[in-house]
Amino acid sequence: MRVGAVSPSSPALADAITAEITPACAPVIELGPGTGVFTQSLIRRGIPEDQLALIERGGAFARRLRINFPRAHVLHMDAARLAEVELFDGERAGAVVSGLPLLLMPPRKVTALLAAAFEQLRPDAAFYQFTYGLEPPVPRRTLDRLGLEVVRAGGTLANVPPATVYRIRRRRAHAADWRAAARALRAPD
Repeated sequence: MRVGAVSPSSPALADAITAEITPACAPVIELGPGTGVFTQSLIRRGIPEDQLALIERGGAFARRLRINFPRAHVLHMDAARLAEVELFDGERAGAVVSGLPLLLMPPRKVTALLAAAFEQLRPDAAFYQFTYGLEPPVPRRTLDRLGLEVVRAGGTLANVPPATVYRIRRRRAHAADWRAAARALRAPD
């Protein structure tokens, strides 16, 4: 339950979730990198290791990531708190790759996580998320509230279980006023 997977993500899923990411996307944020299979794929795609921020809540995973990717920025923290940190000296990221089990999280946590991640992203950047189901892992209501849209971006049968990749982006009409909307979501109820 803490990891959210029956087995580690396969190299095929890593290739599917990073398929649209190019060196122009750097820097890149990875949420829940676990053992680093997506991290390895990002590096193979040309993202320099020092242009990766690996956000990992699990202490053992974070320690392992620091050893395996010594030039990456490894932060041992809850990804929903991402807006509280400055990454890459204030430069906005071009992509987020998420291995987090969004479907196992409470809706408020998913909303907070997405809002925090999009605060770290450039206006045209994308958030890549996989799921084992056939439906997007973020409810339509949450997407609408945050001014986001989701499309299927790929998937693989060569994973246990098979997985689908989704690309989440800001809707064009919402891109300009994103920061104000994100601040409003974090305001106390």
